[in-house]
Amino acid sequence: MSLKRQPMTKPAALDSFGGSIERNSVALQILERIKQALIRGELQPGDYLPSETELTQSLGIGKSSVREAIKMLQAIGIVEVKRGQGTIIRREPGDPLVDPMAFGMILARGMTRDVLEFRRIFEPAYTLQAMSNATPEDHQRIQQAIADMEAAINSGEQTAIHDVAFHRAVLHATHNPMTLRVGETLLQLIEAALETSMQTLPEVALKDHKAIYAAFAAGDAEAVRRAIDESSKSWETNLTYVD
Repeated sequence: MSLKRQPMTKPAALDSFGGSIERNSVALQILERIKQALIRGELQPGDYLPSETELTQSLGIGKSSVREAIKMLQAIGIVEVKRGQGTIIRREPGDPLVDPMAFGMILARGMTRDVLEFRRIFEPAYTLQAMSNATPEDHQRIQQAIADMEAAINSGEQTAIHDVAFHRAVLHATHNPMTLRVGETLLQLIEAALETSMQTLPEVALKDHKAIYAAFAAGDAEAVRRAIDESSKSWETNLTYVD
């Protein structure tokens, strides 16, 4: 379909959505049209979609199909429905109720080698990105996560929460929405393995975190890579997923 960009105070033109569509998987076809329009730049963040009634009449479909498509877009954080105003394309992705990426990775969790390989590639990459973008507040959060983890270990109360807090603090220091989304999904996926690590080798995990942050704070990219590589040895021996 051809979608022309509209000012955010106006809905996208009806004729830009094309003519009627086949009734098989109507909602999915609407989603595909909107996706392609966003890719081509014909529909932009901040634009309003035509109203439910207008879409129904223009596309020759039932209101239930339009509502289904809008609910799907809401569920994955693409649109926001504003009462009395309409449905707007978000300027930034919202927190999805259903994250297809997360489900895809969770379904693949049994493939241990794939999980390990992805983490070995992704963690050094986002850590170096964070090293470049981190603010003083980010450094404080990372240091606090390490301190909290050490205190928990000393009192015998350590859990995966303390391990995840360190990785999340580094991840959020990237200040990159796409990196954050992938990273948060990965953390959910490996949380069980981190729990095993924290119960079996908590001192090793703490040592690894301190080494990673020391290199991070010094701005030494090569040292960051070495520290993460050393830490990966415990990831691989403590990952609990079936191969």
